[in-house]
This record gives sequence, structure tokens and C-alpha cells, in this order.
Amino acid sequence: MNKYIIALFVLLALDGELRAQNVNFKIHLRGVYESKVSLQSLTGNSIKTVVQSPAIKGGTTGLLSVPKDQLPGAFILRFDYKEKETSAPYPSEKQIIINSQDLELWVHPQFVNNPDSTYFQKGELENRLALNFAMENAKKKEKLNLLQNFLVGYDEPESAFYQSGIHEFEKRRQEYNTWLQSWSAGNKSQFASQIFQFQYVPDVAWQGTEKERLNSVVETYFEGVDFSDPLILKTRELRDWMNGYVNIYGSMSTTEALRDSLFTLAGTRAIEKAKEGHPLVYGWMVDYFYNGYESFNIEPGIQMLQTYLSDPRCLTSKRLEISKRFKGIETMVPGSMAPDFMTTDASGKPVLFSKYKTDLSYKLVLFWSADCHHCKELVKELYPWYQAIGKDYMDVFAMSLDFTDLEISRWEEAKSKLAGWKHSRPEGGVNSPVADAYYVLSTPVMVLVDSKTNKIVALPGNVGQLEKPIRSSNIPAKEVK
Repeated sequence: MNKYIIALFVLLALDGELRAQNVNFKIHLRGVYESKVSLQSLTGNSIKTVVQSPAIKGGTTGLLSVPKDQLPGAFILRFDYKEKETSAPYPSEKQIIINSQDLELWVHPQFVNNPDSTYFQKGELENRLALNFAMENAKKKEKLNLLQNFLVGYDEPESAFYQSGIHEFEKRRQEYNTWLQSWSAGNKSQFASQIFQFQYVPDVAWQGTEKERLNSVVETYFEGVDFSDPLILKTRELRDWMNGYVNIYGSMSTTEALRDSLFTLAGTRAIEKAKEGHPLVYGWMVDYFYNGYESFNIEPGIQMLQTYLSDPRCLTSKRLEISKRFKGIETMVPGSMAPDFMTTDASGKPVLFSKYKTDLSYKLVLFWSADCHHCKELVKELYPWYQAIGKDYMDVFAMSLDFTDLEISRWEEAKSKLAGWKHSRPEGGVNSPVADAYYVLSTPVMVLVDSKTNKIVALPGNVGQLEKPIRSSNIPAKEVK
């Protein structure tokens, strides 16, 4: 038999097996007129809807079929309910865990996190274990947290009293971690046990200065967490735990340059640690830091990530984006020619950007989205500056990368309040030829171009950086009121 036909039979058989293993999730709705129900996965780097149901009437039962390939995992169960037939939909959410067990939930959406009003069937395993652990963990950690607060805040670290506090904390820390490990071992067959390890309390050098303590926390942060197990990627705790790690470096940042340096160091240390574990965890860690570096335009971080792309064990989903961004860092530099694109002149006729005639010194290319939080913050500062100063020295080419119908409608509304800018929306958004030519992967991006030479002058990240070329040209900078 043809090998491709055999392969097709195997795939069909596997698909049938997966479908047969989907988890059934019954939802008994009460207390409201009706509700739409959706299940959103917390796995990965963004929240994604896995399955949703049509509206379920109050007093009836709905059924969700949760795909096996999404399991096990942490989810948000979202209800968009109407209290009465004429009411507007109102949201409520409950975080849950789903493994291989079929589930049954009695729910009142208005009290979705009240155990008296919303509860699983008798014998449900995963969420019961997570709840029991949370209750026991709070008791176990209470005294430990009190001791930790004392050690952090006490002003005489050389005193005998402080030394006894260190001794007591260390004793209780070891007792707590032993208890934690016993809970993990005793419940290792259940997915909920994966979350226990993120509560591990590592060793801290309490004797040193505040800086030395922070360095100690950083050095021991990854103790207790198993990077060799890809199931940790299915938890919501991994991301929260990594955010805590990055925030330590953020607390040491006093300048933007120092921030970029420290966050790059944080990424290097974390990725090197994850590299010792499972390839999926290794890849996830690269993705995590890429998203952060891209959000804050941390170019040293992007350059650092480039070194991991040649490693076949690094199963990053951002390989193409990192390569493209790195190439952009190398290509889009002051002194290089700005990529060309079609725009319109003052009379509305098509003209190449490089041929656009203006008496002003600069052309500012702004890639933005009306639905982007960082873009809104930038435009909120940029437009008043433009009206007070910028319009005398530059033309602004505002390139919207909005793509969906909702985004486009918001762009239409936003641009009506930004008079004086040349607005356009390249077809394809971030995948458009012009965004590709400028190596744009996320918004906002500003490129300041010399009007006479069409060479890039600067790649400012904010209005302050945009003003620097103006000052260097001996043009008096005004203060925006």
C-alpha cells in the first residue's frame, strides 16, 4: 500500500482516538435568564478561546466538549449572562483546571466564585485538590511570611535578635519545603500538583546588604521548579512566577539604559537555566522574553535572543519574528535610506515617500494602532507636542496597522481627532509590504527621516527622544504645556 495512504490512515485513526477522549463538561445554569459560555485556555503567551456554547437558558444544562489536545490545563470559564431577557449581557469568570475527568458544574453566574452557589460534582479531583492545597498552604506560609517581613524590615541586622530570626526562618523554610514536596509526591498523578512547586521558598542570604539580598534571591530563584517537565507550560502559575522574577530586576533599574541591561541579563540567566530542561520549556522561555523585549523595545535583549536560534533544541514559536527583528536592528539604523512606499502629495496625487515634497526638515513615519494601549499613550503625548512644536519641523505619516473591523472602526474615530497628520492604513496590517520593509512586528514604531536626503535620522521610542535631533539642529525646543 502507498506509504502516504498508510500515513493518512494513521492520522485518521489518531484523530478518531483524540475525539473519543475529549472531556465532556456539563454546565447546570441557574439564577439568570440565560448565558453564553466560553472556555479560554491560559496555556502559552496569551488567552485563547478553546470552545464556546450557544446561549444556555436558566434552569437547563449545556455541554462543552473540551478537546483532548488542550488537556490538561488551566482555563478561564467565562459567562456572559443576562439576568433578565431584556438585560444587557454581563461577564463573570472562574478559573478552573481540567484534566481527563468528565466534569459537571452547578453554577450561578452572579456568584461564580462562591462555593455555596457554584460547585463541581462530588468526586471531582483537580479543582478540589487545588482548593485544598490553597487553604493548607495559606496556613503553612503564614508564620513564614511574618518572619520574612521581619527580616526584610528590621534595622539592626547585626543584632543577636536578628540572627535568631534568621535561624528560625531557615528552620521553618526547610520544614515548609519538605511539606510542599510531600504534597507534590502524594498527588503527582493529578495535574494540579504541578502548581505546588511555584510556592517553593529558596534560600536567601539575609546577612548582606539589600543589594546582596536581591542578588541572592535572583541566584536561587529557580530552585524547586522542574524545567524538565513540559506540563508546567500548562499552568497559569509559570507566567506569574516569571513576572515576579523579572520584577526583581525592574526594582533595581534607575535609568532606561540600566533597565535594558538588567532585563537582558534576566533573560540570559533564565534561558540558560531553561536550556537545561525540556526543549518546549526552553522555547517557551525564549518566547516569554521576546514578547517582553518587543513590548519595551529592548534591542540588546532581541540581539541576545538571536544567539539561541541556531540551537535545534530551542523550540521557540518566535524564530521568524526574532530573526526579522534582528535584521531590522541591523538594517534600520541612522544614516541608512528609509524604505520607500506610496503616499499622496498635498493635492492628493500618488507619490513615492522619497519624492514627497516638503519645506519642513523631517518626515516622521509612525506605525500605530488605535486599539493598542502603548500607541494610545504615545499619541496622547505626541499629538500635543506636534501641535505646539512638531508641525513647524516635520510632516507626520501615520500608518495604521489596524486590521479587524472593530480595530478599523476605532481607527476611523481616532484619526478624526488627529488633524494635520497624513493618515493611511496599509492593506494587511502588520503583514503589509510597508510594515515588512520597516521590519515592524508590533506597534508603536517611529522612524524620523531627513526630508532632503530621505535618510533615517533616528528611531525614537518616545517624544523626548524625538526632540533630540531638533535640539541638535539648534532649533529651540519649546515646553509643551
